[in-house]
Amino acid sequence: MNLAALSILDALDLIRRGEVLPPDLSRACLARIEQLNGTINAFITVTPELAQQQSQLAARRSGRRAAGALHGIPVALKDLIHVAGIPTTAGSRFAFAETAAGVSSERDAFVYTKLRAAGAVLLGKLNLHEIALGVTNENPHFGDCQNPWAPAYSCGGSSGGCAAALASEMVFGALGTDTGGSIRIPASLCGVVGLKPTYGRVSLRGVIPLSWHLDHVGPMARRVVDAALLFQSIAGYDPADPYAQNVPCKDALSNLRAGVRGWRVALAEDAYFNEADAEVLAAVQQAGRVFEALGAQVERVALPGGREAAAANRLITQADAAAFHRQRLAEHADWFGEDVRQRLQNGAETSLYDYQQARRTQARLRRSFEQFFADYKVLLLPTTPIAAPRRGGDAVERARLLTRFTAPFNLTGLPALSLPCGFTQAGLPIGLQIVSKPWAEAAALRAGMAYEQATDWHLRRPPLLAENI
Repeated sequence: MNLAALSILDALDLIRRGEVLPPDLSRACLARIEQLNGTINAFITVTPELAQQQSQLAARRSGRRAAGALHGIPVALKDLIHVAGIPTTAGSRFAFAETAAGVSSERDAFVYTKLRAAGAVLLGKLNLHEIALGVTNENPHFGDCQNPWAPAYSCGGSSGGCAAALASEMVFGALGTDTGGSIRIPASLCGVVGLKPTYGRVSLRGVIPLSWHLDHVGPMARRVVDAALLFQSIAGYDPADPYAQNVPCKDALSNLRAGVRGWRVALAEDAYFNEADAEVLAAVQQAGRVFEALGAQVERVALPGGREAAAANRLITQADAAAFHRQRLAEHADWFGEDVRQRLQNGAETSLYDYQQARRTQARLRRSFEQFFADYKVLLLPTTPIAAPRRGGDAVERARLLTRFTAPFNLTGLPALSLPCGFTQAGLPIGLQIVSKPWAEAAALRAGMAYEQATDWHLRRPPLLAENI
């Protein structure tokens, strides 16, 4: 049995039945890391001793009723998330001793505390675009992270290491961050699942910020149900996080398989969201037909302010990032990669007027999208306008292109899920994005589950896995 290829749900079932022990899963993942990380470069730091210790503890607890929802499941974290005793690089040359909120790197981030309480086993920290300010994951300090489907192509970013590690079966689940699409873009380009929860749903305490007003932490996995399990484990109010919102979290698992029959579903179709590759649009339109076959009423609609939202998100991201990295930029500008330095300098030059106008746009479009979702259960659109581009090229322009369809939902703070919905003729994954109203992650996951069960895109595996088994 190829343990590394299992879903989280299937692995948990085997553990409960006593057919597999948690150390077996960790060993399978560490073997895959040993086998493929030299090529894919998904990990910055691997923690085999910690994984062994935690998985053996989980094995001793196996069979107890108190075992957590992720009992013995190997996971990894984007290297923005503090874990006591493990360096946090943010994919940069700088040492990050604490976050802006003063949370020391000698304390675990709140989301990692929740993962540990659920029984997860940590395999290490994952590669990212430098300081999370970009979407290529071509990192000048730790090397490029490569797409497991085609190493010459981009894995996306900034949570590229998360998506690449999942697609190459190095981990069962991962936590990424998303400020303009950084969970959903690599999920789309690498053919995995990524959820950006509602802004304020998941604690940011102990996570290196990019933008205080746009950052989200969320789960990434190979299956929708696995993303739901991870989300359920990390969601919840953190009173010590000033950006957290105390809103009850609906159980994302209880009705996950209940389908979408009778739902009113919007399919984005306007001048902005139709600016995409023909293969991408065809795959998403076919996804709309799948939803119709599942009993949903699918309507083609124009959306409020997509282009305006993406532009405002970009401005706020760069300005907030420049504020957080102000001292580093002043003292060691040459330590940043060229594209990141350029975007930080652009952010530092943003006028107060332009920044305030972008924040006003944010408030206005949040209300517009809330009103939009009074009529629709979920919205369907492409995650990215193109499949994975070749590595290299202008990273700043790539960010502008690849965040076109994701950034609007960072600005508005809406929950958004990406999952595979097809492949190009060149064999590269295409992502479907499913968006729901604020705090309705359960609806986006339920819609994703219905689509996943009706298709088989999630069952495909990158060619390099067959070559390395």
